[in-house]
Amino acid sequence: MSLSQPADLPRTFAMLWGARDALGMAQLFAEDGEILSLTGGAAQGRAAIADLVAGEFAGAFQRARLVTGRTRLRPIGTEVTVLMQRFVLSGLVDEHGQDAGRIGAVLCATLECAGPQGWQIVTAQFVVES
Repeated sequence: MSLSQPADLPRTFAMLWGARDALGMAQLFAEDGEILSLTGGAAQGRAAIADLVAGEFAGAFQRARLVTGRTRLRPIGTEVTVLMQRFVLSGLVDEHGQDAGRIGAVLCATLECAGPQGWQIVTAQFVVES
């Protein structure tokens, strides 16, 4: 899956999250892309990203929902853009399977234009907003 423009990332990310589509999330990344996730997990490469995200969807994020907040795009030339997206996550599950409340989170992603394939994430950090 690719993005026709960087501004498509927040909606696509939230849609894939809601569908618990770890493979689809990984396809948003360049083949050698990397992520630092909310749980502190790190992965490089689509297969490793899909495994990491699938594990998170099976655990703490099995019922989590994303609500999109403010977006900031900062183009760096014509082929690179930095995106900062705020989200609110609710429906988190603790280690006992109980509701863990909600948190603010920020997705900060560097995207590159991959030519006809569209835009892909090169690196992303999805972290708790303090």
